[in-house]
Amino acid sequence: MPEDLSIGALSQATGVNIETIRYYEKIGLLLPPPRTEGRQRRYDGTAVRRLRFIRHARDLGFSVDAIRDLIAMAADPAASCSGADAIARAHLKDVERRIAQLVALRDEIARMLDHCGDGTIADCRVIEILADHGQCLHEDHRSPA
Repeated sequence: MPEDLSIGALSQATGVNIETIRYYEKIGLLLPPPRTEGRQRRYDGTAVRRLRFIRHARDLGFSVDAIRDLIAMAADPAASCSGADAIARAHLKDVERRIAQLVALRDEIARMLDHCGDGTIADCRVIEILADHGQCLHEDHRSPA
């Protein structure tokens, strides 16, 4: 594991943007590293592992708060993993909800297009449906957050 890395080298080793690394330090997800006499940040293998953990969790869509909780749990390897499981289950439920919204969104847009006659805007089914939510088949097809 690399030791004594600059922030640029840490960024390259983890694929995380330098500004994002600074942000993670600012919000406490990544511990502030020691600095050289010239005030340059210096990172060790622990920082690399933590940043890779954070990046992977973010890639999977976990919130910053969930990641903060997971990092705290990881600090006690002998503890029960029920808390981590609960966080992952809640996240999975949210992902499934967003997938259902996306499916409804896709279906509604496809239905709009299926009824499009390629005529004039005055007769455009897309414009007509967008102007009147009551014509939609799905009540809840807002874009998922």
